[in-house]
Amino acid sequence: MGITGIIPAYNDEANIYDVIKKAGVYVDNIVVVDDGSTDSTAYVAEKMNAHVIKHETHRGKMEALRTAFKFSEKFGDGPVLVINPNKSYNSEEIPKMIDPVMWLEADAVVGYSPYPEAGSDYDIQSLIANNNGNGNGNGNVSEIGRQQFVKYLYDNIGYAAFSSQSANFMKFEPDSLPMELSLVKDLADAGMRVKEINVSKVREQNKDELYDHKIGVVVPAYNEEKLIAKTVGGIPDYVNRIYVINDASTDNTAGVLNSIRDPRLSVITHEQNQGVGAAILHGYKRALQEDMDIAVVMGGDNQMNPALMPDLIMPILRGEADYTKGNRLKSEEFRGGMSSWRLFGNSLLTFLTKVSSGYWHIMDPQNGYTAISKKALSGIEIDKLYTYYGYCNDILVKLNTFGYKTVDVSMPARYADEKSTIKYGRYMTKVSVMLLKNFFWRLKEKYSIQSFHPLVFFYVFGMIFLPLGVLLSAYTLVGGLAGWAVPSSLPLIDTLLIIAGIQMILFAMLFDMKECYRSMDIGI
Repeated sequence: MGITGIIPAYNDEANIYDVIKKAGVYVDNIVVVDDGSTDSTAYVAEKMNAHVIKHETHRGKMEALRTAFKFSEKFGDGPVLVINPNKSYNSEEIPKMIDPVMWLEADAVVGYSPYPEAGSDYDIQSLIANNNGNGNGNGNVSEIGRQQFVKYLYDNIGYAAFSSQSANFMKFEPDSLPMELSLVKDLADAGMRVKEINVSKVREQNKDELYDHKIGVVVPAYNEEKLIAKTVGGIPDYVNRIYVINDASTDNTAGVLNSIRDPRLSVITHEQNQGVGAAILHGYKRALQEDMDIAVVMGGDNQMNPALMPDLIMPILRGEADYTKGNRLKSEEFRGGMSSWRLFGNSLLTFLTKVSSGYWHIMDPQNGYTAISKKALSGIEIDKLYTYYGYCNDILVKLNTFGYKTVDVSMPARYADEKSTIKYGRYMTKVSVMLLKNFFWRLKEKYSIQSFHPLVFFYVFGMIFLPLGVLLSAYTLVGGLAGWAVPSSLPLIDTLLIIAGIQMILFAMLFDMKECYRSMDIGI
């Protein structure tokens, strides 16, 4: 008798990976109903081998549950667990949700975190028994109190478990209660046994803390008339200022920005196109002028999910990082929508950026969804920020050189209405040259001027010996074929040079890696 977990999901790409991964430990089958999502929810779920059912349009959670329960019948008569696609609930609580149904102690179990204000005056049993009354059956709680309790349950029901026969008594008709409670009420009305259990949450990001700090969002925009309003409109209300830099757009981006009635919006206009790096630079400067504690960068193409912004901000507020950035390369599930060519180029630039920046733990350096503290922003000479697309690679070099901590935040790729205008051949060439220059600058600045480290010698001699050995090998080969008088000792010399060059470069990388991990408090 297998256990089926069902997840009604709508634009839940920020959470679906963690929810499926953790729930999969305790359930045998996972059914995800993608209720008309416009993001990567369905793609991630499919890549994780969940059974995915797609609604072409958004029908609402109750219809998603109806679809999921109908589909779950194919897995037999085992219990069904409804999982809230909110990753804050502790998956270790799932067994105690399932056990009462498995052992025939209840036909339905509702799990929610304890109501902090009410004590015994509020409970689900009395609420579903008297949905139009006070919710406790004793008349001691006001209607306002009951409404507050119901509102609390909307946000705090984590799981609900049902016997396989329960679906026969469910009407799947929305009412004033949360969807899971509406189904439980149907069962209670049919005389079936209902049980409620307190379930704990994992450590949550304290959203109140976000309101206690000044947060600015920098949005570079070039010809984004179709998506800029949607991007600005999705920015959370804990953000204090939104700096949109209109980088000399030739479409109606300026007109759309003028029509947005958000008091947080500050538009910076470039008369001539200066590049995305320059746009972000000017947004950063405005954020410093207005004393923002943290500056977040989001593209103007609605490619970056605002629901993930706390994941970028909280490590900085907790003192774990000075700079955070997205990482779409963690797993295949998070690379959805990336073409093979784009993935290859990204992987190549990732390696080059590791070498150039010395941040050997980072991935996906091209990811532009970032957050930076005021301390780091004011300490990295942002006036020298690269103004082409490689600004996000360039800033990593500066951050490591001046001793700031950088942390990756895993997130799915999100390619929807956005269409890239990057010419990849030119982009790869320019950024690679920039990274090479930055590499030598970092060696000079960090390991020669600020402090001395012998890895400089390893890098320098390795870069001399290796190409010299390769040139001598080529000379030996060509000379042998052409019948020249090649000294017999030359093959041994060029082989030794090549081996010594490779070893020195590898030793230099190892020393550099140790320095990076030591500064980041990462074991090696």
